[in-house]
Amino acid sequence: MGDHVRLVDGSVTEEETLPVAAVARRLGVAPATLRTWDRRYGIGPRAHTTGRHRRYTQADIARLELMQQALLRGAAPAEAADYALRSSSPPAPEIVVPRDGASSLLREFSTRSASVLGVSRAAMAMDAVATQQLIADSIDTLGVATVWDDVLRPVLAALASRWEQSGECIEVGHMLHECALAAMVGATPLVAAPRNPRPVLLCCAPDEQHSLPLYVLRAALARKGIGTQMLGAALPTVALAAAVRRTGPAAVAVWAQLPRHARAEVFAEVPRTRQRVRLFACGPGWFTTELPDRVDLLDGLSDALHRIEGLVGTPR
Repeated sequence: MGDHVRLVDGSVTEEETLPVAAVARRLGVAPATLRTWDRRYGIGPRAHTTGRHRRYTQADIARLELMQQALLRGAAPAEAADYALRSSSPPAPEIVVPRDGASSLLREFSTRSASVLGVSRAAMAMDAVATQQLIADSIDTLGVATVWDDVLRPVLAALASRWEQSGECIEVGHMLHECALAAMVGATPLVAAPRNPRPVLLCCAPDEQHSLPLYVLRAALARKGIGTQMLGAALPTVALAAAVRRTGPAAVAVWAQLPRHARAEVFAEVPRTRQRVRLFACGPGWFTTELPDRVDLLDGLSDALHRIEGLVGTPR
């Protein structure tokens, strides 16, 4: 049964409404953000429920969604609120999942789409808590690889494009990067008894600072019981050689985001050990680099997971 809602004209109708906390979760922002938008821009619940605190109707939520769409397009908060208040748009219809063999695929697609929208909204609102929580929840639902490929990469790419075109949203991209990093670290279990007796070393090429994809790979491998050693960003070649001598790894994966950092000489300096060490070049920076014969180029996270897991073998 719905709530009794008193409209502006004084009439009372029955309609399903939501409290501020539920609306905040739905939109991917903090409750305080909604209260601020209401106080500053007048974009809040337009009616009172009988005997209760103010609650949001579907029309109220639709206006908030319009405001967020305007924010994503680059409008200032006041401009976005004015646009939402002036526009009259019905709420988007809910997706009905059929009860057949395709239902699980449709549910997953809907979940991914909702995750992209939620993360985008929370990031544009500069709500770090909501952003990190949404990423963590998406990892629990969809898995590390899917969240990286289908949620985080599209949002990060959109922000990068926005920055290149207008110089805006640099701060949003940085915040999202840090939230994603924290979520990936949180999603990485401690592998006390790894499947592989020899670790997989993960590092960035010298001068390469884009280490987030490595943390994604580490989280995905750890969730499969594969032990790694994370050496992080911009690892000097001499340090990589020393790490190989110390640990005798099963494999070394070197990430390069930018072509100018993808220098094949880094692999030439990796010492040969008694047991063979597989060498992998990861990341788009390597795509135009001529690699030595003993180095395998990995095409994306899914390929890296498949190749490394194949190298390690089945669980004991």
